[in-house]
Amino acid sequence: MAILDLTKNDFENTISSGTTLVDFWAGWCMPCKMLAPVIGEIAEEYADRVKTAKVDVDAEGGLAMEYGVMSIPTVILFRNGREEKRFVGVQPKDVYLQALEPENAGAEQTAQDVSPGVKE
Repeated sequence: MAILDLTKNDFENTISSGTTLVDFWAGWCMPCKMLAPVIGEIAEEYADRVKTAKVDVDAEGGLAMEYGVMSIPTVILFRNGREEKRFVGVQPKDVYLQALEPENAGAEQTAQDVSPGVKE
């Protein structure tokens, strides 16, 4: 499945069912450009079970504000319309893949504060 380009007109409908990984990005953002190939790989590898989407924050600033996106890239994992995890900044691919695994659905731990190089 291709990566969906979401707008305010189709965002809610897209995330309302199943698992959706949404990348909030901008064309001028270098870290966003670094993350793009990873999001593309995830879209290909998980096409049968995950919707992968992008929101251009320059074109859809209202959506970014509504979802509290303050820094980009921000990737939000939604399950059946509910935000489950949030990743701010570029993360290793494995971080996203681990969050997508069914056994991690609804896990208490959030990834909002995940930063490369920070040990827990």
